[in-house]
Amino acid sequence: MTAAGLPGWRHLSSGKVRDLYTPEAGSQWEGQDVLLMVATDRISAYDHVLSPGIPGKGIILTQLSLWWFEQLAAEGIGNHLVSTEVPEEVAGRGVVVRALDMVEAEAIVRGYLTGSGLAEYRETGTVTGIELPEGLTDGSALPEPLFTPSTKAEQGDHDENISFEQLQQSIGADLARRLRDAALRVYALAEAKARAAGIILADTKFEFGLDSQRALVLADEVLTPDSSRFWPAEDWAPGKAQPSFDKQFVRNWLTSDASGWDRNSDDAPPELPAHIVAATQERYLDAYRRLTGSELDHLI
Repeated sequence: MTAAGLPGWRHLSSGKVRDLYTPEAGSQWEGQDVLLMVATDRISAYDHVLSPGIPGKGIILTQLSLWWFEQLAAEGIGNHLVSTEVPEEVAGRGVVVRALDMVEAEAIVRGYLTGSGLAEYRETGTVTGIELPEGLTDGSALPEPLFTPSTKAEQGDHDENISFEQLQQSIGADLARRLRDAALRVYALAEAKARAAGIILADTKFEFGLDSQRALVLADEVLTPDSSRFWPAEDWAPGKAQPSFDKQFVRNWLTSDASGWDRNSDDAPPELPAHIVAATQERYLDAYRRLTGSELDHLI
């Protein structure tokens, strides 16, 4: 992965999907505690960056995150956004954000049972150690939203679900409680807005950071098809895998006979066929349209 050179910014690091830059000397942002965060069109699944990317995906994620930041700010929830004035080369997909001391944990909230939570429930009747009623199935609504944190792994490693007690040991009891309360509040607000748009927010992953005053700040992307499971409410039917507006569609293809890939092997995943790329892009766009009620002007 080669990050683009951008005027006024020095490449700092790249993750599976995002590139980070720090201000260069002499730029308008010199001396300020900010970063340029760029969402690329790369897509990852099962800890692999897949090829090819999804055209326009970075713009969809960025613009949807900006929409959510605006909705949540109206409810008093702050975020890391500083400016959308970025180099022309990354217009629409880049944002200037506050540099934060990131909390070393993923703040996951689940309102429905699926994915790794379902796998654990089938084995133990619990999700990250939280006991659940008997008789739940794939897609079941949970009695109440659950905060189910995970580790934040380095690129190439696996995030691991952990219990709240393990989170307290890792980051401290006070910060763990603050993280849980903030994540559950954001989920509740977002779940209601999504449901009004005909979308079930089954689960989502948040990232938070601490500012210079040690206040907890919502960061990274938020409530996108990359970080969330979005299901069409009209098709919700527990007991089977749900249709979705997120990258679960790509995961499903990768683990199907059609891909020919063994997830448990050391082999890299195959290239995504053109029809899977196009269908994934349309699912991401559909989520954006349903949630925001608007169209994107461009995806280039």
